[in-house]
Amino acid sequence: MWFTRVSIANPVLATMVMLAFVVLGLFSYQRLKVDQFPDVEFPVVVVQVDYPGASPEIVENEVTRKVEEAVNAIAGINKLYSRSFDGSSLVIIEFDLDVDDRRAAEDVREKMSALRPTLRDEVEEPRVLRFDPASRPVYILALTSPDGSRSAIELSTYADQVLKKRLENVRGVGSVSLVGQVKREVNVYLRPEALEAMGVGVEQVVSAVRTENRELPAGALRSRDAERVVQVAGRIAQPADFEKIVVARRGVAGVPVRLGEVGEVVDGPQELESLALYNGRRTLALTVLKAQGENTIEVVDGLNEVVAGLRADLPAGVALEVVNDNSRPIRVAVTNVRQTLLEGAVLTIAIVFLFLNSWRSTVITGLTLPIALIGTFLFMYAFGFSINMITLMALSLCVGLLIDDAIVVRENIVRHVQMGKNAHQAALDGTNEIGLAVLATTLSIVAVFLPIGFMGGIIGKFFHEFGITIVAAVLISMFVSFTLDPMLSSIWHDPAIHAEGAPGTPALQPDGAPALQPNGAPARRASLYDRTLGRLTGAVERFSHRLGEGYQGILAWSLRHRLATLAIAAASLFAAFGIVPLLGTEFVPKADFGETNVSFHTPTGASLEFTEAKAKQVDAILREFPEVRYTVTTINTGAALGRNYASVYVRLADRKDRKLSVDQLSVPIRERLSRVPGITVTQVGVLEAVGGQKPISLSIQGDDLNTLQRLTDGLMPKLKAIPGLVDLDTSMKPNKPTVDVVLRRDLAADLGLGVGSVTSALRALIAGDTIGNWRADDDESYDVKVRLAPDRRSEAADLERLGLAAGQNPDGSARIVRLSQVADIVPSFGPNQINRRDLNREVEITANVSGRSLGEVSADIQKLLDASAFPSGYRARFGGSTKDMQESFGYAVSALALAVIFIYMILASQFKSFLQPIALMSSLPLTLIGVVLILLVFGSTLNLFSIIGVVMLMGLVTKNAILLVDFANRAREGHVGEELRDQGLVGEGGSGAPLTGEPLAGRKLERTEALLMAARVRLRPILMTTLAMIFGMVPLAFAISEGSEQRAPMGQAVIGGVITSSLLTLVVVPVVYCYLDDLSNWLRRKWRGM
Repeated sequence: MWFTRVSIANPVLATMVMLAFVVLGLFSYQRLKVDQFPDVEFPVVVVQVDYPGASPEIVENEVTRKVEEAVNAIAGINKLYSRSFDGSSLVIIEFDLDVDDRRAAEDVREKMSALRPTLRDEVEEPRVLRFDPASRPVYILALTSPDGSRSAIELSTYADQVLKKRLENVRGVGSVSLVGQVKREVNVYLRPEALEAMGVGVEQVVSAVRTENRELPAGALRSRDAERVVQVAGRIAQPADFEKIVVARRGVAGVPVRLGEVGEVVDGPQELESLALYNGRRTLALTVLKAQGENTIEVVDGLNEVVAGLRADLPAGVALEVVNDNSRPIRVAVTNVRQTLLEGAVLTIAIVFLFLNSWRSTVITGLTLPIALIGTFLFMYAFGFSINMITLMALSLCVGLLIDDAIVVRENIVRHVQMGKNAHQAALDGTNEIGLAVLATTLSIVAVFLPIGFMGGIIGKFFHEFGITIVAAVLISMFVSFTLDPMLSSIWHDPAIHAEGAPGTPALQPDGAPALQPNGAPARRASLYDRTLGRLTGAVERFSHRLGEGYQGILAWSLRHRLATLAIAAASLFAAFGIVPLLGTEFVPKADFGETNVSFHTPTGASLEFTEAKAKQVDAILREFPEVRYTVTTINTGAALGRNYASVYVRLADRKDRKLSVDQLSVPIRERLSRVPGITVTQVGVLEAVGGQKPISLSIQGDDLNTLQRLTDGLMPKLKAIPGLVDLDTSMKPNKPTVDVVLRRDLAADLGLGVGSVTSALRALIAGDTIGNWRADDDESYDVKVRLAPDRRSEAADLERLGLAAGQNPDGSARIVRLSQVADIVPSFGPNQINRRDLNREVEITANVSGRSLGEVSADIQKLLDASAFPSGYRARFGGSTKDMQESFGYAVSALALAVIFIYMILASQFKSFLQPIALMSSLPLTLIGVVLILLVFGSTLNLFSIIGVVMLMGLVTKNAILLVDFANRAREGHVGEELRDQGLVGEGGSGAPLTGEPLAGRKLERTEALLMAARVRLRPILMTTLAMIFGMVPLAFAISEGSEQRAPMGQAVIGGVITSSLLTLVVVPVVYCYLDDLSNWLRRKWRGM
């Protein structure tokens, strides 16, 4: 290698290059962002449109369909789905991963601007958001008054006027919502009987209040010296003054009718729309959503800084507490993986020291690890990556890989020194001899991880940083192994490597006899080191010698019984395939970060107060568990939208302080909550790490709601019977009670009434009209709303007594007609919400799994769907984690196939043979044996992380085979020099007896002899690199810290695969090598004979 010669010739240059990697890497590390996962969210744009008082069906027809048709023409849409609720429409547009979310939001805004004139006047302005309001908040604050000195209105006013504005100014914050807000409001409660008696219509009241409570410009007075603006000061000073407004005139005399005669003005709290409970007590919660693509850590850091400043300025009697910080799991996960990385590095270097038995050799070899790891940060920064669990896991997996090249190079240099060469020549010859083999192993690893870095779909985005990070780290480590290691070996000579023992330790030969120094003198007397740690290193030395002898014997037997060897390997492989179904499959393992969620709903149509009472029962049950620290419940907000929907965030004790994991705790919680009457529990446990949804999502699509209801009613009992399926929920809730106003059209037309005028009057009386605002003494404006008093709009009979203005009486007053005279009031039922997906109506069924794997439960559901008959135009399909898992496994298999092809191409080029790479790659299937066994032992599943571990093994296991076959080829070509004579490794015909008296330099060895020699010479570096990889993975595989459940399967898969593949590779690959060599010779003879 030319750069090896340059680095040995110019040590200062090599040192400066390494220093540049370290310095630039450290500077880059300081600038890298921190997050839990790479930013793999699909660009999401949400259109939210409010239509006060409208039922879900009306919202769907008048708003949702029109919005969907408008945005469907935008390019790059991946998914389009919507939710139509009472009075609001939510359309979620999910774009392809490569679409810029800002540009997508602008395209949607353009479509909404064009659509707005076609919507009814009562429909409010569409709001285009770059986040999903149903997403999980990254930050929740609880505002309370511990001493009770502050009212709910005062807390809400302070939160709205001060806290919300300060929090919204933090960079990256998408929105701040106040849950449980009791806002001040001026309500004008009309009395229907008074309106009828006075002959006043609702429209007159609304018009008068809107007109009389304004400040309007009237021009300007201009003179030679000055200009003065003229304005009409019509603002109402006090709420009571609203009652003095003249709303109509009665009779010929025009007697004024004032607002106070037909209604009552109340300055008080707004009617509650949502609630928040902190440990079962009402509180005001401020939930913060981050904008699309923003970094959670940075957003939360900004929020913490603002909150610290706000606490110093809080009014007396007010407390502000952070009850949910979504950055905590991220920080915990990243910290734990960093610790795992350091532990793996220490264990790896310890293994190197035990084998090399020299602190100098350990330092020379170990320097590769920090330089490669720190240098990788430079490339991570250049590619725009972040420090997250995926990139840190990549570096954790690299710990064993990065030092492999350095181990092999250093071990080979040491071997050349022991042959009697000087340090300079040994560094050159040792590196050149092993260079091509190291290059082949490194390129094989690169060939594996490049396809991982460029897979398609969400898994491709998820593991793009993973693959590129490993490729960068491995290439840097190879460069360091070819430059720094030889350079240090050439100038920093270690006298201990002249004998196979520690400095000053009586070196032991394989038979246990003391070895001699090169000058024939015995090793010097044992020191304190020799009597302590030296004993351990000496034991490792003796063990490796005995292992080498034992391996040589096993290999000799395998070469004599080739068919039996292959039969044993094949039987083990088929047994592993038979065990695979026992593992189970899932998308991403759930992590335990000391948090869980509970969601439930009360019967359709239940009031906010009823749901609150049930929420307090649920809260009391949850806080009976000793593992629970506190709870935060929200009603009718975020993902729990509806007065009968509640969501509970449960903060648990840290993992080290409790015996039960989150999954284990979910079982008793679910059982206890099932006894609470009047609620349906739809979620207990942690939501999916990717997407934040339940793992099971089943979509049934069609046009007719009644048919969808019938299909859902038929499927739900069958789904409940599937073992392991829990928390079953459907978007097709029982119809809620409604009241239909059926207009008698002919009679209404005779009175001058139509659907539009009746609807406008009823909406103003029932839903209420915000007809302006009132500025209070605190210089804040509060809404003025006209409607009926709450006790006059609670029953269907109240509607019948409502008066409608139908023309005028002879005296000029409005002629009032009761609603019962022109319409029938009919109790009815209507949908609770209407879901749509891809322009079709949809029923979404969601569920969790417990006690079984996701793959097993999904398979049972698929069998049920296959056995169900759906009408024409109706279909069912999987979504959620099941779909993601199927797609991801498909992409992983494609990456695996590409990796195998690339490895073959590299090895064929390296070994100049079409057949030898097949022998080297025969070790690939053998990894499955160890993977399956170790996952079964640990109780893990085949998931995204364990599958990536399997793919990673494709590059690792060929390494041992390359070292073995490369040396055998060199021995057969006569390139092993005088090593046989100097080290006495093999005998005639592979007998194992030392060769004596025969000049061996340049002699070409027979195939079996070459393989046995390769077994002795290469076993030591193979053993070192294998153990370094295994011990580097131990902290990852055996991690018991918070969140370790996600990353452990990857380490487990690597350890199991490396162990079994290494054991089997050392005997199977030489056997396959012999068969393919025989085939090659036979083909060569056939070719020559043609």
